[in-house]
Amino acid sequence: MRIAFLAAPEGVEQVELTEPWQAAADAGHEPVLVSTQPGRIQAFNHLDKADTFPVQEVVAETAADSFDALVLPGGVANPDFLRMDERAVSFVRDFFERRRPVAAICHAPWTLVEADVVRGRVLTSWPSLRTDIRNAGGTWVDEQVQVCDHGPNKLVTSRKPDDLPAFCEKYLEVFQAEMMAA
Repeated sequence: MRIAFLAAPEGVEQVELTEPWQAAADAGHEPVLVSTQPGRIQAFNHLDKADTFPVQEVVAETAADSFDALVLPGGVANPDFLRMDERAVSFVRDFFERRRPVAAICHAPWTLVEADVVRGRVLTSWPSLRTDIRNAGGTWVDEQVQVCDHGPNKLVTSRKPDDLPAFCEKYLEVFQAEMMAA
């Protein structure tokens, strides 16, 4: 399975990128780092700079149909940068239109709100996004992991870094089931 990991040039929470990435690689899948600009992205540990990671594909030069699924890592700044980039928002929206599974953790659902894909969906996130999700027509729940199938695709969401073990297990289970059903 080829899985896009979409991150802005800076602001992604490092552990929310690296742990789901490693889980995908360990399961034999191909994680691909997609960003809005070529080069490297700057990850963060909360508000402190962490490591950088090489961009493999640029969102303006790739398409959702070249991937089987999408993972949106969080970080406060990361989804805020992404939701200001129409190509990134369109890229995310395309996964929903193509009925491909999506997983998002922490602040990442801000990008989903911008893509207008949470209406009628049940999801979780960092608690500060609760009102944004409700205002966008979604139902926010306080759960470690939430899987929603009330839409064209499966959507897996989690609240925070502490939820990563459950998030990684669940998103891989859902993505694999979707691939087998396709």
